[in-house]
Amino acid sequence: MVYDLLGKADYVFLALAALWGTVCVILVWNRVNAKRFKTEDEQDRFLDSIEPQLVQGNFDAALQSCESDNRALPTMISLALNNRELGYAKTRQLIMDRFQRDIIADLDQRISWISTVIKIAPMLGLMGTVAGMMGAFATLAEATTVEPSKLALDIRIALETTLIGLTITVPLLISMASINNRIKHMEELVAAGLTRFLEAYKIGLTRTSGRSGR
Repeated sequence: MVYDLLGKADYVFLALAALWGTVCVILVWNRVNAKRFKTEDEQDRFLDSIEPQLVQGNFDAALQSCESDNRALPTMISLALNNRELGYAKTRQLIMDRFQRDIIADLDQRISWISTVIKIAPMLGLMGTVAGMMGAFATLAEATTVEPSKLALDIRIALETTLIGLTITVPLLISMASINNRIKHMEELVAAGLTRFLEAYKIGLTRTSGRSGR
């Protein structure tokens, strides 16, 4: 009886794990999509639109083009332009640190929940397997004549929970690989975009400091 209850409870835990893992994948997927440019050409078009303003030192105009855009690169550019009084070197360090902390670390925290479900699901499946097999052995030990249907139920629980645990884990592993690839692509694009921004930004700072020194 106790083993039957454990086996049935395991189905509930597996269902909760599957639900939470799916929710986390959707949240991370949407977060990555919201923070990245889909293609390098799209990012280049954005940079083309603000680069002349940066080079001319017209930082307020460039800032207006970025403030309504919540993607990672425009957000970092807005941060740099809002803190341009710090100077080039400190501004550069600031946006690099904040990109890692606000964008990458936030995604890593969300991904950690998916990794947790990936680790837990097989363990829950194994727990159901152990409960099912112990139930089967208890049935054999207690009964003078074994009822095949009751024994089959315990064995089915043992096999089903293992299968369900693996069925949860495998799609999540595939989803994690896809998400990690998207994050890596986003990091590469942002790094290239920030390099281009900083070059134009440095020229603009030089021009504005030259004008202010006259």
